Amino acid sequence: MIIEPQRISDLDSEKRRSIMERSMEDISSIYEETLKIVKDIRENGDSVSLRHYKKHKEDISPADLKVTREEIDLAYKQVNDRVVDGLKVAAENIVRFHRAQREREMWSIEIKEGILAGRITRPMDIVGCYIPGGTAAYPSSILMTVLPAKVAGVGKVVAVTPPNKGMVANPATLVAADIAGCDEVFKVGGPWGVASLAYGTETIPRVDKIVGPGNKYVTAAKMAVYGQVDIDSPAGPSEALILADETGDPEWIAVDFLSQIEHDPDSAAVLVTTSEILAEKVCRLIDDQFDTLPRKEIFQSSISKHSHVLIADDMEAAIDFTNEYATEHLQILTEDPFITLNKIRHAGSIFLGPYAPVPVGDYASGTNHVLPTGQCARMFSGLSIDDFIKKPTFQYLSRSGLEGLRDVIVTLAEAEGLPIHARAVQARFKK
Repeated sequence: MIIEPQRISDLDSEKRRSIMERSMEDISSIYEETLKIVKDIRENGDSVSLRHYKKHKEDISPADLKVTREEIDLAYKQVNDRVVDGLKVAAENIVRFHRAQREREMWSIEIKEGILAGRITRPMDIVGCYIPGGTAAYPSSILMTVLPAKVAGVGKVVAVTPPNKGMVANPATLVAADIAGCDEVFKVGGPWGVASLAYGTETIPRVDKIVGPGNKYVTAAKMAVYGQVDIDSPAGPSEALILADETGDPEWIAVDFLSQIEHDPDSAAVLVTTSEILAEKVCRLIDDQFDTLPRKEIFQSSISKHSHVLIADDMEAAIDFTNEYATEHLQILTEDPFITLNKIRHAGSIFLGPYAPVPVGDYASGTNHVLPTGQCARMFSGLSIDDFIKKPTFQYLSRSGLEGLRDVIVTLAEAEGLPIHARAVQARFKK
């Protein structure tokens, strides 16, 4: 068979480690190369991108880097009406879900008499969204990045995307950008696009944060400019874990398993189940379908490198493994998925029950599909409006409020060897 079940209890430490590490992106081999491009953009701006894209258009000029209204209007004519309608429905759901995330703009509490402290929320001024392009177009990604920023109240949202021959952007990407309300789109991809957003060029504005998925060169460039700008969590190839008991439908699980490894040769799919019978049925069904799959070489690579069907001794062991794996996408197919949900600590996005396959979150349920991979769900969340707002704190003290803290502040400041800190407080009580 293409894939065979294994018992979790039979995994040695090396095998378990390889499963956990799966396709974590290794950028070490291309980091120096990427850093050179980033530094070149920082020093020389648009000319670097123009030199790179002469391969697409010999007489290229700075004007070719920016998408025009005419290009967007033409894109609508090139994209199927059903796709346009689908993007609009997805956009409505994404906006509705992300609006629910908004917090109060300001709150405060009285710490003690005379001491008022609180927090305000403020959106970023300008953010940049990286949108994969070229041979593969993902218009859904522009909805998932631009719309949360817009809902958060970001002043200006711009996007960069790799162009094709003739410096033409993918039409579906342009339509999605227009539906999402993106303010400007630039036809620059890879490290050139990331660096242009981070440092600003003659054509592309400097942003405060860069979000969105990309290949390892994009990831390396985002890591290189981090600190100059903020970035979202590092992202690698797509991954999913299916947690199932004996109530799971093997046919549905088999197709869900396969759907998550058609993205990329390094994608990962894992089934963890307490049912040996279910595990064996799923493996047989995958085997039966394998020869009919399109782009079979991608599935072969993903299954051989990073995909597994695992049997747990009991549900507690299955959940422990699931939390350790900390997957990007988690499907829960148990008798009562909400009870199981209460025990999940680490996952990017969670899909409950038999009628919530991962593609609903990829496209149209409203939740975000820009998610942490490679066990990063232990410390990162999926993209949300929180990624586009800052939360400064404030405090107001009356004279009596400060007097109540006077001795504490002076004592601690002097203990840390900062006497002028202490003097700043003492000065208020000399008059």
